Amino acid sequence: MSKKQNPKKKQLNPYIKYSSLTTQMAVIIATGAFFGEYLDKKTTSDIPIYTIILSLLSIFLALYYVLKKIINHNEKK
Repeated sequence: MSKKQNPKKKQLNPYIKYSSLTTQMAVIIATGAFFGEYLDKKTTSDIPIYTIILSLLSIFLALYYVLKKIINHNEKK
């Protein structure tokens, strides 16, 4: 009985891992965008420079994080 459950468990594990990566990526990007918006509200600038900069930085940080996780996962195999 446990032998039949192992293939299903092995198939679900990558899906769970990659769905959690997308969630973490979304959280990183949203945090950067909201913090940038917060800083723009604190300053009196016409251009939302902090939102733009922190959003872009958080996108690059999220991509770096995901690529690092994928590379580490491939090295373990």
